[in-house]
Amino acid sequence: MKCSAFGSFLIKLTASFFFIGYLPLIPGTFGSLAGVGLFYLLKANNHGSYFLFTFFLILLGLFVSGRMERLLGKKDPGCIVIDEAAGMLVALSFMPAIPRIVFLAFLVFRILDTLKPYPIGRLQHLRGSLGVMADDLIAGVYTNILLQVILKLAFSKTV
Repeated sequence: MKCSAFGSFLIKLTASFFFIGYLPLIPGTFGSLAGVGLFYLLKANNHGSYFLFTFFLILLGLFVSGRMERLLGKKDPGCIVIDEAAGMLVALSFMPAIPRIVFLAFLVFRILDTLKPYPIGRLQHLRGSLGVMADDLIAGVYTNILLQVILKLAFSKTV
């Protein structure tokens, strides 16, 4: 089924996260930075809106990313960055809004998203939206777990 011109525009707008994905250099990094911006914007309000928005963004990413692949005729094109924004929100879930911690989360997430340790690399081979979104969401989960451990160790009291 073909999309209308407006439908195609909306898919491109959403999947590229307001055209951030079309930046000429490192669009995934800029998509992740957009996730950091959303973290600060949403965290200031309350946790409920943060988790609701994160869930909505994941669903939206699952809805548009496979369509974007079909629209462009390419598997996981670099201009799709809604997955990085959603993965970054997952990575920052339950994190304090302390700049050092947020920077560390960003750094770890980008490293994991680039190196794709098991099973992240294998998830990219899934078809459609799941193949686009899953690797970044799992990189976000890995980042979150790693940071939770670091925070527990850093703030635990020695007896």
